[in-house]
Amino acid sequence: MIKDNQKTLNRLHILMDAIIIVISYLIAYYLRFYSFLTSLQIFNVEKGSFYSLTIYARSLYFLVPLYLIIYNWAKLYTPKRGKRRWTEFFHIAYSNFIGLSFYFFVLYMLREDDISRIFLGMFTVTNVILSTIARMTITNILRSIRRKGYNLKHVILVGYSRASEAYIDRIFANPQWGYYIHGILDDNMEIGTSYKKVPVVGRLEQLEEYLTKMSLDEIAITLSIMEYDHLEKVVAICEKSGVHTKFVPDYYSFISTKPYTEDLYGLPVINIRNVPLSNTFNWISKRIVDIIGSLIGIVVFSIPMLLVALLIKLTSEGPVLFSQVRVGRHNKNFKMYKFRSMTLQPKEEEVKAWTTSNDVRVTNFGKFIRRTSIDELPQLFNILKGDMSLVGPRPERPQFVEKFKEVIPRYMIKHQVPPGLTGWAQINGYRGDTSIAKRIEHDLYYIENWTLGFDIKIMFLTIFKGFINKNAY
Repeated sequence: MIKDNQKTLNRLHILMDAIIIVISYLIAYYLRFYSFLTSLQIFNVEKGSFYSLTIYARSLYFLVPLYLIIYNWAKLYTPKRGKRRWTEFFHIAYSNFIGLSFYFFVLYMLREDDISRIFLGMFTVTNVILSTIARMTITNILRSIRRKGYNLKHVILVGYSRASEAYIDRIFANPQWGYYIHGILDDNMEIGTSYKKVPVVGRLEQLEEYLTKMSLDEIAITLSIMEYDHLEKVVAICEKSGVHTKFVPDYYSFISTKPYTEDLYGLPVINIRNVPLSNTFNWISKRIVDIIGSLIGIVVFSIPMLLVALLIKLTSEGPVLFSQVRVGRHNKNFKMYKFRSMTLQPKEEEVKAWTTSNDVRVTNFGKFIRRTSIDELPQLFNILKGDMSLVGPRPERPQFVEKFKEVIPRYMIKHQVPPGLTGWAQINGYRGDTSIAKRIEHDLYYIENWTLGFDIKIMFLTIFKGFINKNAY
């Protein structure tokens, strides 16, 4: 039932997107040539000096299929359960940018100069806005329906373990996903035992019976690692039933969220952690962006940095810049630069602890530049030099690295990539005196899911969420 519903929903999504593309195109045509905007000097156009709507509309025979293909490539027609809204908006905007770029290229090759580029810009903006509104509306409707108990995905868990508890935790924390867990099959727990009201309803040997008598949409294999000798038999029964099967490993705590496999002459080999930046092409791409971005940043912020330097000199004694040893990529130490925001202190005092709320060492002007992250601007030179990147995990001092690596699991993995001026943890609020464990969790997500697009997204969000930091003391 769920699969049929999903197919129907996907077809409706495709039809909806096609209609929105046409509507956006018509709206853009009206705005460009017939609305009040034509009275503005920048948009001014004489009547009869532009193509008719009939001629413009011919492009839709090309644009509609092109955009639908790009949307499909961007995975906009995959199930929405468990996906974040920001992710879908980003994919819509990214897809429209690709479509517009391709259309520009076609017009250039055809030497077509009379199709208004301003019109195409209006079309793109309108299409992104309308597509986002339509998809969010559908998402909200579906979530409301699922909260009321309709359009549910019926699931049974095979095995009681840490993995099953973690799976149940996430399902219960997100009722809008629409999952209903009927129970757990396990050989070690007593029937009737429950976790968050999800009961153990039978034994592993009853799996085939349950699959026959119940109409399930999904099976989640959550066996304890001590019971993996049953795994082959369980998978065979699940595949025989034809029900979609997922495997939630009991060792999820140390395997990455995106493990990848290698084919060793027919033998699948699982790599524990996927680090996209270990790829030479990816690393070079990121480095090019860092060089260009840091140079632009240095030019743009040159005058503000000079003013900040002058104010630091006038308001407190000591040097303008402050350097501190941090641990970077491949565990190598480097000197990280910041504008000085604290009074001068002995070296042995400076290394004892990080800054806390109402720290008496912070100057009055220092509080302002720390709270607004202006004190971080000299790190643009660290980025240009290659010690840091525009985006990445924040670097820590050596003494804290030694401490955290012993108490925080997987802490040292962050040093497989360059440290950053901003990062996924920072824009999610994990900066300053906040949870190190949560910070590492976000850093690992960034490391395993890195793309240039993800970097651009983080830099974009930093403008709205990253500069003002309530945890910067």
